[in-house]
Amino acid sequence: MEVLKPELSEIMAASRRLKPILHHTELDLSSTFSRMTGGNIYLKCENRQKTGSFKIRGATNKLSAMVERGERVPVVASSAGNHAQGVACAASAFGVPATIVMPKTAPIAKIQATEGYGAKVVLAGEGYDDAYARACEICKEEGAAFLHPYNDLEVIAGQGTLGLEILGDLPTVDIIVTPAGGGGLLAGVIAAVKQINPRVKVYGVQAEGANAIAQSFREKRLVTTQNASTIADGIAVKSPGDITVDIINSFCDGVVTVSDTQIADAILLLMERCKMIVEPAGATPVAAVLSGKIDVKGRNVVCVLSGGNIDVSFVQSIIEQGMAARHRRIRFTARLLDKPGSLVQVLGILADSGANILTIEHDKLAAGLNPNETKVHIACEVGGKAHAQSVLDELKNHGYEVELD
Repeated sequence: MEVLKPELSEIMAASRRLKPILHHTELDLSSTFSRMTGGNIYLKCENRQKTGSFKIRGATNKLSAMVERGERVPVVASSAGNHAQGVACAASAFGVPATIVMPKTAPIAKIQATEGYGAKVVLAGEGYDDAYARACEICKEEGAAFLHPYNDLEVIAGQGTLGLEILGDLPTVDIIVTPAGGGGLLAGVIAAVKQINPRVKVYGVQAEGANAIAQSFREKRLVTTQNASTIADGIAVKSPGDITVDIINSFCDGVVTVSDTQIADAILLLMERCKMIVEPAGATPVAAVLSGKIDVKGRNVVCVLSGGNIDVSFVQSIIEQGMAARHRRIRFTARLLDKPGSLVQVLGILADSGANILTIEHDKLAAGLNPNETKVHIACEVGGKAHAQSVLDELKNHGYEVELD
């Protein structure tokens, strides 16, 4: 049976619709990641797209096609993230009223950003399923059209324009790696690339805790998971689309998974080495390449950084996870005599060892202490695993009893 997918002509039409509205995002060669992997690693910077994500491509193409057909009706979407902002921005551009239903738990920053694009925000329920149910009710009440975030051919065609840009900017590309949640981006890129140059391999990346598409690809059928638990909220999808899964299962070259720790490490590297803010979902292609999940040696590889909308309050925890994964931070407990100068001696050893002290906590009530003793919990920034071990060894050489926390 023929797989239902956007035809190349439809993706080309989407590209013409989007050209005067959206950014043609840059393709940057990363010398750092190329050196680390042995391939030529290019970054497709959709984190710098309007609304900070690729999602506006599909939303804009869908709305534009509706307007062309004379379907100028209010639109409704359910989303707590990038799809919300994409639909809101696209609706504003076409003068179409938009209502976005978000869970009550949605971050205030995302609510405000969506409202800033001119959409009406309705808060409903505790999660996406509740928001989706309320969105369907609003569609019936108001005669509005529901804009699906991924399981729609015109949305998929809009996402496919990203594949056209990659082929146009780097005709010698060998591998394209893209995040996968509901599957709209991956299916769109596959539809575009495989119809133009089947030689190019396209891989999807999922988080280990939200791997419905990876399971679907392995079993060659639509698989829905019970849970979707990951720091990559943009791809935390339990139920991918039947349209997207059919395209992926038929034409994708592979779907791999990465851990949250690997994602956090990739985010940190993108910040430090590339000076880029990338959300967890957008960092998964880099995580996959750096962890060796895809063989990129000697190949021209494009990693799609699908978005950059990361909550500021979440950045610190991501940095902490990334630093811990790279053994850049250690936390330990040392037993000291409770007398003046004891702590100064420890701090001097740490300073001489090149460790940067982050926090110090005294604990005089710890179990097993003598009356003249205290424990201190110290967190330090170090240069890596070997440096961390040398710092601890130096403390032990000076007679201190040290335990990692």
